[in-house]
Amino acid sequence: MQSSPQQPSPGKEPRKRSLFSFGTLALFAGVAAGAFGVYVIESRSGNEVAGNCPVDDQLKARIDAAARGEVAAMVAMDTPFDATALAFKDADGVQTSIGAMAGQTLLVNLWATWCVPCRVEMPELDRLQAEAGSDAFAVVPINLDLGESDKPQAFYDEIGLTHLPMYRDETLKLFNDLKGNGVAFGMPVTMLVDSTGCARGVMNGPAEWAGADARALIDAFMSAGG
Repeated sequence: MQSSPQQPSPGKEPRKRSLFSFGTLALFAGVAAGAFGVYVIESRSGNEVAGNCPVDDQLKARIDAAARGEVAAMVAMDTPFDATALAFKDADGVQTSIGAMAGQTLLVNLWATWCVPCRVEMPELDRLQAEAGSDAFAVVPINLDLGESDKPQAFYDEIGLTHLPMYRDETLKLFNDLKGNGVAFGMPVTMLVDSTGCARGVMNGPAEWAGADARALIDAFMSAGG
């Protein structure tokens, strides 16, 4: 499936940046680092990004309606895709996938320690998992640092991330598969994945994930069958 880049719906409110008002320079630095660190590597993993999920106009409308304020950059996909084959490793280095998490609504976040906006939003994701994580919903952060897990684990320890699991794809292949299919453009990138494993919304860029806007978006997604 070669999906076209997702664009914000007409009339959608401009996204606020209140969380990052104290760090505008850091944001630009992170974007620059992401552009260099990600796009110089173009290997493909064989992960299939297939458009074989049913279109749900009601769910799409609910995502677009709820994507406001701090999460206004979240875009409902015109062509949702089956994300179950997207593969990565758990904290023990064991291969797993989105498909192994079937039954839960997922907020899948791709991040790296050298991505400044990623570093800023990780405590927000940790808080979201602490407050909203359950058998029905989970945050799935996938680290993309090359090499061993020392750097991401040190970052977890440094800022006290105690609720987020550690998942990794040190090859960047998962990101490049999403990029090659018009889903990901930089980091962080975050996807809303429904309980059947269909990716239905995507955001490129950071957000205040523990805030009221994000919680309203997630609640709307889940209540509409996400």
